[in-house]
Amino acid sequence: MRILVVDNGGQWTHREWRVLRDLGVETAIIPNTTPLAEIQADGLVLSGGAPRVGLSGEKMGRIGEYLDQATIPILGICAGHQFMAVHLGGAAGPSAIPEFGKTIIHIDDRNELFREVPDSIQAWESHNDEVTRVPPGFRALAHSENCRVQAMASDAKPLLGLQFHPEVEHTECGETIFENFVRLCERHGSH
Repeated sequence: MRILVVDNGGQWTHREWRVLRDLGVETAIIPNTTPLAEIQADGLVLSGGAPRVGLSGEKMGRIGEYLDQATIPILGICAGHQFMAVHLGGAAGPSAIPEFGKTIIHIDDRNELFREVPDSIQAWESHNDEVTRVPPGFRALAHSENCRVQAMASDAKPLLGLQFHPEVEHTECGETIFENFVRLCERHGSH
């Protein structure tokens, strides 16, 4: 099992890599400018990034290409989640109330990403922007008091997004969420 972390300049990119490594997954961090043809992986994690990076395509390298052409599962986190929404026909923009630090996330849809995760968890947030409309064919999976789309998933492709940071130790069940993503990659690879 090989899951690569695509670096969008986020402050916790190495933590995403470390969680995967600690789960026994072969992993590496790659630049977001890596051509898709050079990526040999069972899944991708799109890291967070600098402020507002998820809203501007030019700093997101080739991620649009990955979302359009890759057939493996892709998990977007924070800026990766926002860019996924915008690129695929949804919308993202400034949060009415930006969230920083601990926030309660309410799970609304029992998607496989949230298997064995309680209905509400405390999670770590660090965002000025958020997804304001999910793309066509996606559904929102979770919300917080100030953010309607804390998680989303495509019904047609193995594309998932999280506004919060499951890789940070302050997030309850973050490792379980990563385990569930690894399981999705394993199952998808056996098709």
